[in-house]
Amino acid sequence: MRVLLSTTGSRGDLDPLVALAVRLRALDVEVRVCAPPDSGARLAEAGLPLVPIGGSARAKVHGKPSPKDAPRLSAEAIATQFAEVPAAVEGCDAVLATGVLAAAVSVRSVAEKQGIPYVYACHCPIFLPSPYYPPPPPLGEPPARDVTDNRVLWERNNQSAYRRFGDPLNEERAAIGLPPVADIFGYGYTDRPLLAADPVLAPLQPTDLDVVQTGAWILPDERPLSAELEAFLAAGPPPVYVGFGSLRAPEDAARVAIEAIRGLGRRVILSRGWADLTLIDDRDDCFAVGEVNHQALFRRVAAVVHHGGVGTTTAATGAGVPQVVVPQMADQPYFAGRVAALGVGAAHDGPTPTVESLSAALATALAPETRTRATAVAGTIRTDGATVAAELLLDAVTQETPPVSV
Repeated sequence: MRVLLSTTGSRGDLDPLVALAVRLRALDVEVRVCAPPDSGARLAEAGLPLVPIGGSARAKVHGKPSPKDAPRLSAEAIATQFAEVPAAVEGCDAVLATGVLAAAVSVRSVAEKQGIPYVYACHCPIFLPSPYYPPPPPLGEPPARDVTDNRVLWERNNQSAYRRFGDPLNEERAAIGLPPVADIFGYGYTDRPLLAADPVLAPLQPTDLDVVQTGAWILPDERPLSAELEAFLAAGPPPVYVGFGSLRAPEDAARVAIEAIRGLGRRVILSRGWADLTLIDDRDDCFAVGEVNHQALFRRVAAVVHHGGVGTTTAATGAGVPQVVVPQMADQPYFAGRVAALGVGAAHDGPTPTVESLSAALATALAPETRTRATAVAGTIRTDGATVAAELLLDAVTQETPPVSV
């Protein structure tokens, strides 16, 4: 059996697919991964083949797109998927896609043409359509005024998606003999999507869809910390980690974070990330890292300051370390709110911290009661999500009862 896993995202989207791929391989399933070309090194670490699709994910992050660019970017993503995925899906028995919906509906179209099952998975419950809670505002549009009917709000988002990329999607579908799609959400999400998020950190909300929450897709990370990092950790009390992952960081983020943390008498580990953050001086109370094992490092720091991506939030929660979430976009405000609601850290108000605002948030995170709560919640985080998802996907194919019709 062969399965194609597809994403157009950065490291936060890729790592869950790596975890799922490894679990599928343990079930004797051959796996192909379609992802941006700069995913190759991470996949090689797990011994997984990369089918490169489109351009660099890092270049997209640093391209500073505006909402006005969304239709063009969506059309480009759709054209890329229709051009490049058919060769990758050849000989596959099922396809699973995550991430940007414009790409996912294109992947499903290719699967439909091939007559094989398609599964969609997301990492945050707020994106699953539901009459029981409102959606985030549609991309590039203000919140609807004086509308309280959630079905109306979700349909507004659905129509917004259609305006952004419905026409290019249906032009590509027509070119390969498929009928047009009018319901973007229904087609992309399917009736039975997977929610690849921890049920404590990101509980499933009521929805009319037959959602299966598997737990987060994570793997044990056995990579050692560098000798230099080990020496820094051993040279003093636990430091505070700061990183913004694959995102552009807030303006002056490194200086603000270092000054705030130093003001509380703490040392700093600064993750360079895709923002290429740098230390502000050569004092020995700060240490800069590149790619690093979060599972190992987070257990040894006093707190983690981060952007609220699902991967970092899940890793920090599982490590039992207090957090300060400085949300930048998308689902990150949701995870900031969950961290605060669980009592395992603080949600920063807004995307751009000052020394004063970050100091206040850190005071909450570094309080003894927050550490106690973080330790308790860590014991409830599931670690079998990728195994659950792999078995569900395998059963759907072998029993010829795919989560969606083909």
